[in-house]
Amino acid sequence: MREKSDGPQGRRRGQGELEGQVLAALGAASGPVTAGWVQERIGGGIAYTTVMTILTRLQAKGAVARERVGRSFEWTAVADEAGLAAWRMRKVLDGEADRQAVLASFVTALPPGDELLLRELLEQAAAEGED
Repeated sequence: MREKSDGPQGRRRGQGELEGQVLAALGAASGPVTAGWVQERIGGGIAYTTVMTILTRLQAKGAVARERVGRSFEWTAVADEAGLAAWRMRKVLDGEADRQAVLASFVTALPPGDELLLRELLEQAAAEGED
């Protein structure tokens, strides 16, 4: 995937960075917003058509929803901030060839408190799955 320029400074965006910015803007919104609203929030000289492309791609991935209002759409994030962060983590994980190695590396790099929390959450999820 080719990286996009970030306006006059010419800084290049990393893969997925623009999607992350769009998701963050939607997550910060108090309700459904237009693509123009998102464009204003992320700034950096991003074209309206680029914002629309990102929103449409995120909708296809199930990360955002849209509703027709008049002749345009209003967009909302499907999840709260924590859910959006989890979605981004899954997206990164899905992009890797060796899922087991990535997960193992992730878990071993966690601080002890986070590792314990993760274990507790996995046990809780397993118990709920048994119900």
